[in-house]
Amino acid sequence: MAEDSSRDKKIKMLEEDIDDLQKYIEEFTSFLPIAVCDVSPINIIIGVNRTFQELTGYKEIDAIIGKPLATIFLEKEKLDGIIAEIFKKSAIKEKELTLFTQDKRKIPVSVSAALRKDKKRAVIGYFFGITDISELKEFQAKLEEKVKERTKELMEASAKAREERNKTLSIISDLTDGLLVFDKNDALSLINPQAEKMLEVQKTDVLGKSLVGLYALPNFLPFSKIFDTRLRELLRKEVKIKENFILEVSAIATKKQKKNTGFIVILHDISREKLVEKMKTEFVSLAAHQLRTPLSAIKWSLKNFLSGDLGKMNSKQQEQLGEVYKSNERMIDLIDDLLDVTRIEEGRYLYNLVSYDVCKIAKAVIARHKDRIAEKKIELSLQHPKCKLPEVMIDVEKMELAINNLIENAVRYTASGGKIIVSLKKTDDKIEFSIKDSGIGIPRDQQKRVFEKFFRGSNAVKIETEGTGLGLFIAKNIIEAHGGRIWFESEEKKGTTFYFSIPLETSKKGVLPSSS
Repeated sequence: MAEDSSRDKKIKMLEEDIDDLQKYIEEFTSFLPIAVCDVSPINIIIGVNRTFQELTGYKEIDAIIGKPLATIFLEKEKLDGIIAEIFKKSAIKEKELTLFTQDKRKIPVSVSAALRKDKKRAVIGYFFGITDISELKEFQAKLEEKVKERTKELMEASAKAREERNKTLSIISDLTDGLLVFDKNDALSLINPQAEKMLEVQKTDVLGKSLVGLYALPNFLPFSKIFDTRLRELLRKEVKIKENFILEVSAIATKKQKKNTGFIVILHDISREKLVEKMKTEFVSLAAHQLRTPLSAIKWSLKNFLSGDLGKMNSKQQEQLGEVYKSNERMIDLIDDLLDVTRIEEGRYLYNLVSYDVCKIAKAVIARHKDRIAEKKIELSLQHPKCKLPEVMIDVEKMELAINNLIENAVRYTASGGKIIVSLKKTDDKIEFSIKDSGIGIPRDQQKRVFEKFFRGSNAVKIETEGTGLGLFIAKNIIEAHGGRIWFESEEKKGTTFYFSIPLETSKKGVLPSSS
């Protein structure tokens, strides 16, 4: 009897513990942010928490307790599969379903579940957790839409880029000029058909080769003289590939975000232009030489008449022959200029290089123009250092011609009463010469053409009809042949300043060109 009483007490205590645990579980699950329901082994809902009621819309608990789990889900086959997986694996995580609420709303949810077992490991049901993923699905939908839009844009951009690339490649292939593209490592990455033809190579044999490797090919060897250092700025040179085949090579560095990514080389065939230029030069040279002889004879005859050796003339005859003599002199000067131009173009212009003082040349040239300076009442001053300037290696006759052309222009285009300042100074490793006038100046839109052959400014032509337009061209070539540089500053109606510099070290380095 005592044993039965003791057992009943234990059973009662155990039932109370179970009731307390059940209440604890109910209270705990009621405050969970996840909707949870307790489901029997035959898939009947036997308990729910507060979040479950709010999510499903079943405010009255009796309206859902005792109902099949399928009551709140649309996809019955999918739910059956999930339930089967729960019993097979004991638990499942984050399976997507569509919740069907009491008020007929459809909500995308993620479900997780775990089996409940007793002490004997027998299944007594399972917990079913439900999470609303509406916002997540909405975000995913928007994200997918954005991805689709972006993908479409990228595909369109890619198609456009391919189209542009094909157009570019087509243009490159059809160029009449040769094109070479080198990468940042100086390796050839592109060559068009015209360049292949010009250089007599096949792209399969040269693509990927470095400059040094390309120099081993006969027609690439001449490039070694102009690409001996990494290209930094625009380069334009004439390259003789072989007899009667000359290319104008233009190269420019390519950059991306201010970093060099290689360089592009354009090959333009100027063989025909050079041939025509040579023929023109030869014709001018021949014509000039042929004209010089009779002009010299006319000059000699005129001198005899003007000197009275051939008889006395009256004043009118003397005046007329004087004008003829001046015209003949202008013709001789023009012929001399043309001969100088042909020598320049043939690269045989400097003959006698000696160490000489440029200041002496400037003084001599100024003295030659003193009558014209006095006639126009021009104030001319020569400024130079008190100490003697160092001598430089020059062709005295040619340097005198260059300085004369500059001073003659200044005198010619400076109005009466104007000013001219001739200056010489030593700067670092060179002698710098300048001649500043208060003359008519050079129109801004014509300044790029100043050193071209036969060019004369529109305002200069109106003031002085005579002139060949060769003086500055000759002066520029003389200065550059000495390794120097010539430039100018000018403003129309306010005057012009011409500068040139001659390096002091040319005589030491021996770089001056000389021809015989």
